[in-house]
Amino acid sequence: MVDVFSGRPLLTRDGHAVDPEEVLQNKIVGLYFSAGWCSPCRDFTPILCDFYSELLEGARPPAPFEIVFISSDRSPEEMVEYMHDMHGDWLALPFHDPYKHDLKKKYNITAIPKLVIVKQTGEVITDKGRKQIRERGLSCFQNWLEGADVFQNFSN
Repeated sequence: MVDVFSGRPLLTRDGHAVDPEEVLQNKIVGLYFSAGWCSPCRDFTPILCDFYSELLEGARPPAPFEIVFISSDRSPEEMVEYMHDMHGDWLALPFHDPYKHDLKKKYNITAIPKLVIVKQTGEVITDKGRKQIRERGLSCFQNWLEGADVFQNFSN
């Protein structure tokens, strides 16, 4: 993942820029393609928030997982509003970064919401993250770990 976002700052929910090489190191990353105007996105985002919170706050040590939001909102203001109103405390690619178009193409995003789970290298573990979370909840994370070559003593 470090490779995928190398040299491109990511934003926290509060709008602070962070270095992807620090915040994504040794983590499985969920690329969350979504938008506030999208009804199915607004339905899934609270479920993703709960999943994220349970993995990071409910586990000791916290799970090696991070989400990067790639916005399909119509304006930076809409993106910020959606992040503040509905998102967990995860990261986002800045609205004006043209790299979001490359990511959509690379991961074959034709509809939203889409949650693509990737390894550090950007290689896909699954492009069905949303479906797996809805159907299996936290148990799907163990499968992602096994496919990611991330060493972690993590149990459900």
